[in-house]
Amino acid sequence: MGEEKHTQSSRELHVGPGAYIALIIAILFFSGLFMKVGGMKWLSAFDFTTLSGTFGTMKDPAKNTFLGAGGASAKAGFLFALSLAPTVMLALGVLEIFTHYGAIRAAHKLLTPLLKPLLGIPGLTGLALITDLQSTDAGAALTKELYDEKEITKKELVVMSAWQYSGAGMINNYFAIGSALFAVLTAPVIIPLVLMFVLKFVGGMFVRFVLSTVYKEDFQDEQ
Repeated sequence: MGEEKHTQSSRELHVGPGAYIALIIAILFFSGLFMKVGGMKWLSAFDFTTLSGTFGTMKDPAKNTFLGAGGASAKAGFLFALSLAPTVMLALGVLEIFTHYGAIRAAHKLLTPLLKPLLGIPGLTGLALITDLQSTDAGAALTKELYDEKEITKKELVVMSAWQYSGAGMINNYFAIGSALFAVLTAPVIIPLVLMFVLKFVGGMFVRFVLSTVYKEDFQDEQ
C-alpha cells in the first residue's frame, strides 16, 4: 500500500513538456491578452471573454438587455444569476481540459515558489487568479471548485478572495471602462494597470497577515 501511494504521488508531481505547454495556453486563454490585438483580430477567437460572448439587446439598447429594465427583488436576481451561467460553465469546462493535460500540475510547480512566500497559497491556484483578471465570475467559480475539492484550506480561500476582490476583472474593466480616460492620462497606459496588479498582492498579503495574527485561533485546525 505504501508503494502504491508513493507511485501515485510521483505521478501527480511529474510535470512533462506537455503540461507546461497546456499551462501557457491556459494563461493566454484566460488572461485577456488575445482580446484586442491590433492588426490581428483573429487572435480574439482564442480569448475566454470573446468566446463567452454577450447577450443581444432589446428594443432600447441604451437601457435594455434580455434582462429587461426595472426588475427588482428575487426575479431580477434570478435573471442576473442566469446570465452568469454560460461564462461559468465555459470556464469550468475549459479548465477540465487543461487539467487533463497537466496545466494545474505545471502551475503548482512553477507558481508555488512565488505565491507561497507572498500569499501563503499553493501554485495550483494560479489559473483561478489569472482567470479573475478577466472574469470575476469565472475566477470565483474556479476558486470554489478548488475549495470544494479540498485543494485549498479555508484560510487560503479567504486570501485568494481578497486578492481577487481587489480590482476584480482588472484587465477587462480597465480597457472597457477605463479607456475613456486614456486620452487625459499623463502616464503611460500600462502604469495604472501594473500598479493595480501590484496592489492586489499588497491587499492579499495584508489579509494573510491579519488572518495569521488577529484571527489566528480561527484557523488553528488547519495547521
